Amino acid sequence: MDALIALLENNDIFTPRTLLQYWGGLVTTVQLVFLALLIGGVLAVPLALMRTSSKVWINGPVWLFTYVFRGTPLLIQLYMIYYGVTLIEGIQESIWWVIFEGAFYPALIAFVLNTAAYTTEIFRGAIVATPAGEIEAAKAYGMGWWKRTRRIVLPSAFRRAIPAYSNEVIFMLHASAIASVVTIIDLLGAARNIYAQFYAPFPAFIFVGCIYLVLTFGILGIFKKIEKHMLAHLQPR
Repeated sequence: MDALIALLENNDIFTPRTLLQYWGGLVTTVQLVFLALLIGGVLAVPLALMRTSSKVWINGPVWLFTYVFRGTPLLIQLYMIYYGVTLIEGIQESIWWVIFEGAFYPALIAFVLNTAAYTTEIFRGAIVATPAGEIEAAKAYGMGWWKRTRRIVLPSAFRRAIPAYSNEVIFMLHASAIASVVTIIDLLGAARNIYAQFYAPFPAFIFVGCIYLVLTFGILGIFKKIEKHMLAHLQPR
């Protein structure tokens, strides 16, 4: 314990230069996670609607997509996109190489596809759980499929999906730490660099772990407020 306290009190680890590295890693992590969740969430809504279709040619491809990306580790997906794309003949001479020559966009693509697969199934379950009475009432008002979906099904499904989706957001935050394996200097990458500079793993990784804890509790607090607001009509008066 005394050795751990001594390491944490090492002023060399928390200089303005090292804190700047942590800040840069935090910004990169937040950018990756935010963009992945934003794009993945936008993709997941139409995919979830397709997943609920009774037509195999609509439902089947989405099922295969979610099965593959939920059934394989995110690290493998990241490796396949980051390293596998370079094996495509002529890719380095094409305009697409601007996207794949760095590490940020391949990592973002991997995160987007992974979170889109999970979010699709979360939304699908929430859509399927829509009470039959709400659907019948919408039909009785003469609403067509699109109007019924937009006004009744999706708002109701989003409310039910909040608890499960909050877990997906936290999972994505924690999973983003693997971005450092493809040379991205995120929070974990910054901790590794500082550990390599000062040979003091405890302060670097404990400090980054505390940052992840703060971000996690912040996300939980935000979703709790959202859930309370969206489910206010169910609270006893």
